[in-house]
Amino acid sequence: MATGSDKNEHANMPQDVQGGGQSTGVQAQGEVEGNAYSPLGNPGVKHWQAGYIGRSGIEDRGNIFFAAVEMTRMPMVVTDPNQEDNPIVFANGAFFDLTGYEDKDVIGHNCRLLQGPDTDRATVAEVRNALREQRAVAVDILNYKADGEPFWNALFIGPIFDQDGTLLYFFASQMDITERRSLQDSNLQAQKMEAIGQLSAGMAHDFNNLLQVINGNLELALLTSKGSPAAAEPIRRAQRATMQAGKLTQQLLSFARKQRLEQKNVSLNALVVEFSDMLVRTLGEKVELRLDLKPGLPACTLDPTYLEMALLNVVINARDAMPQGGVVTVGTAVVSSARRSANKLPPGDYVAVCVQDEGEGMPPDVIRRATEPFFTTKGLGTGLGLAMVHGFVQQSHGRLEIDSEVGRGTRVRMIFPVSKQARHEDAGVETATPPEGRKCRIMVVEDNDDVRELAEAMLSAADYDVVSAPSGEHALALLETQPVDLLFTDVIMPGGMNGLQLIEQVHAKRPDMPVLVTTGYMDELPARGSRGQALDVLAKPYHHQVLLDRVHAALRTKRAA
Repeated sequence: MATGSDKNEHANMPQDVQGGGQSTGVQAQGEVEGNAYSPLGNPGVKHWQAGYIGRSGIEDRGNIFFAAVEMTRMPMVVTDPNQEDNPIVFANGAFFDLTGYEDKDVIGHNCRLLQGPDTDRATVAEVRNALREQRAVAVDILNYKADGEPFWNALFIGPIFDQDGTLLYFFASQMDITERRSLQDSNLQAQKMEAIGQLSAGMAHDFNNLLQVINGNLELALLTSKGSPAAAEPIRRAQRATMQAGKLTQQLLSFARKQRLEQKNVSLNALVVEFSDMLVRTLGEKVELRLDLKPGLPACTLDPTYLEMALLNVVINARDAMPQGGVVTVGTAVVSSARRSANKLPPGDYVAVCVQDEGEGMPPDVIRRATEPFFTTKGLGTGLGLAMVHGFVQQSHGRLEIDSEVGRGTRVRMIFPVSKQARHEDAGVETATPPEGRKCRIMVVEDNDDVRELAEAMLSAADYDVVSAPSGEHALALLETQPVDLLFTDVIMPGGMNGLQLIEQVHAKRPDMPVLVTTGYMDELPARGSRGQALDVLAKPYHHQVLLDRVHAALRTKRAA
């Protein structure tokens, strides 16, 4: 705890004598009085930490200094520690403007009337200790106005003594710093997201490569275990765990807004209706799903897969909040201009999908932390559900609202901007077939030996002719001598040409070459290639059958020059 100097130390500190000795002040001299916001921008040197006055009493109000105190926009109060409970004996007009109280509610009462349910008790104790020791103190404290509205108060309190060192009053100045604290919390959240994003991005590529090797070899082991159910079931359990590990990485990236979104025109009503079967299965028998969809809702531009994931996460939370059962309502609506303004959204039209439950609800301190990564009130779980939802909604240029009250349920609202125009995918596709008498040849380009060998084994088992290369440079050399029907390449290949550069050089010579891209970190990729065509991306870790399906689809599609 940092407080001002003790009155016994004042004699050795610089004194500021005013009014021919009527008052004397103890200058701060850079000493920090506490943890509060400093409007000076620094600890300060010349402001007083304590004052000595030659005449007590606050009845003399005919001078310029009283007029200045009443004229200032900074709330100020004086308390009398020589009366029982240290009551307020003076408050200026700015204090009443800030707090909404009237004179009769304040004068004669202790300052604790500003405290409320979420006022930090440790901060209150810090203030009380300073008053007991007759020291100056400065803190940021959550106070409450007369109507119950909370506000952050940058509070400074200093003692006033008579010429003999007897404590007469405490003086307190205040400042509403709610907006600054809100910005500070937002910046802190952004820093958390950036840190998680950097950590996730750094591990995603290598981690997903490892998962791909594990899962791919498990699939190959499963193929060879037919006829042995005892061996097959442990392999399937390991596969499920592997794919769940891959989803965990994507949740981290999603929270940090580092995942690559495939933006499409989406009707929220159609998506909710089509996804409702999955939601019903997720909710189980005890919970009823009800839909309340606004007819004629405009479309919005977002990634439908991530929206389904977000909706599923919110519905799971609603289910878990109602262990005895209840009703979950999923609704859609057009967002009003008032709500748009309240969420500080840019001008425009917005739509929302809302999930409301009848569950236990959340207290304010839980609501504030609900979207933090790894924060959870459940005995089990990662604490990444709402964090992922928050990241996805933010990356989709929307807002996430959470309204909840203990015992009265929770409403989670995802707000998205309305689409301005439809997106059109590239046309002009035709079937690519190999010459008569040979198999389709696929070139696998991957710097990780285990991943490359696994892909070779998967494709060879499906009767494809496979040629592989550990780098982009090696791949270009092979393409000079061998016919290839499909390029299957990783993106990140350290030490030389990356996958996107390889694709650009291949298409410079063979613009009709089909390409399938794979990566463990989707944010490595732009939404489209250098020539404007959509990239065909397969995320790691992938299943054996998914790879074969995507290869088959890519071979059927020949790029238009």
